[in-house]
Amino acid sequence: MDRTTCCIAGGGPAGMMLGLLLARAGVEVTVLEKHRDFLRDFRGDTVHPSTLRLLDELGLGEAFARLPFVKLEEMRAHIGTTSVVLSDMRRIPGRHKYFAMVPQWDFLDLLARAAAEEPCFTLRMRTEVTGLLTDGGRVTGVRFRDEHGSPGELAADLTVACDGRDSRVREAAGLRQRLFEVPMDVWQVRVEAPPSSRLLPHSRLRSSGGTPMRRGDPRADALKDGRVFARFGGGQAAVTMDRGAYYQTSYLIEKGRDAELRTQDVQWLRDRLGALFDWDDEVTGAIASWDDVKLLEVTFGRLRRWYRDGLLCIGDAAHTMSPVGGLGVGLALQDAVAASRILAAPLRRGTVRVADLARVQKRRQLPTAVLQKAQQAEHTMIRSALAGTLDGDRLPVPMRLLRRVPPLRTVSGCLGGFGIRPERAPGFARVRPGARSR
Repeated sequence: MDRTTCCIAGGGPAGMMLGLLLARAGVEVTVLEKHRDFLRDFRGDTVHPSTLRLLDELGLGEAFARLPFVKLEEMRAHIGTTSVVLSDMRRIPGRHKYFAMVPQWDFLDLLARAAAEEPCFTLRMRTEVTGLLTDGGRVTGVRFRDEHGSPGELAADLTVACDGRDSRVREAAGLRQRLFEVPMDVWQVRVEAPPSSRLLPHSRLRSSGGTPMRRGDPRADALKDGRVFARFGGGQAAVTMDRGAYYQTSYLIEKGRDAELRTQDVQWLRDRLGALFDWDDEVTGAIASWDDVKLLEVTFGRLRRWYRDGLLCIGDAAHTMSPVGGLGVGLALQDAVAASRILAAPLRRGTVRVADLARVQKRRQLPTAVLQKAQQAEHTMIRSALAGTLDGDRLPVPMRLLRRVPPLRTVSGCLGGFGIRPERAPGFARVRPGARSR
């Protein structure tokens, strides 16, 4: 049987970051990722200021800066014809006063390249965890299926579940989430934008039909803000990102209505997206059939207990976040940093106790609960939007306050950008100031 000190199930943001940090601490770590690569659409693309600061501390800031990304300095929603700035990053503390919107596969490739330089790190792609090894109630490793479809086993002093919202490891361990109510599911669609209809830089703003936008047009504000914007109106809610060659769009539907709505012709969705974003038929026609519309069944919850002897859950495996606000990736990365700091020494000694795992949960439970509470408040707005009762003339109280008291937008930016109890890179993983970025 193969053996490692720490087995990480899942090569997403939490898994790759934890693997990199533990390897820099001298811990033998193996990450098992079921896919052949990281290239998948509709994954969290938001890199928070806390993560940008972390990358600087790890000596990866310059390498990240070379990736293609959009800087988002404001989070803005458009409700009918009314524009509301939900958060303003330009006055938050620190060097990075923006969210970086970068394809997640580029971010994961960056972490994988950095981790590959560490002699203690192993990444096994196309290797899917299928179950757990146990001995007297303690988790002692995992069963897996390798790239050739052959079964195998990997023994480990500690197994960490980083395999997402539908975590197989969490299920195998018998850990159950407390689920919270959510008002929506999400349709995710990639709309290829022909050159004549692409959103253009602010210096040459045009509508999809080629008509110049008037000063104050909400679409102009959206483009200034990094071409990421939310729209609410007429019983609809959606968020889109202009990636130049295509629009990556999340369209919200009432919870559980996917099958019912798909009985209509797909033109119904094209018409609604066109009305919401002022896209013409040339743009929405790229949605050829319902096969082009992917469903994200939104779940939202948190484990009461994130661990059992020999096993820890972090990221979405421990707390499934709503997609609202793009908070899940940042929170998962913060979990990984805290876990590495608390567990590196016990792992090196070979004496990871249940009490050590409990310390990780204790450290990260409050930040998780606070952000989930904030998301529940945002769900109230989404419920109103989908019911058609949200409009620009009758904004919810929090939005009216954000419009009237601009400093609150900075407070909101700090909460979204850093969360509660932001984590800093452990000393064993830092690159000394002035060292060349990897």
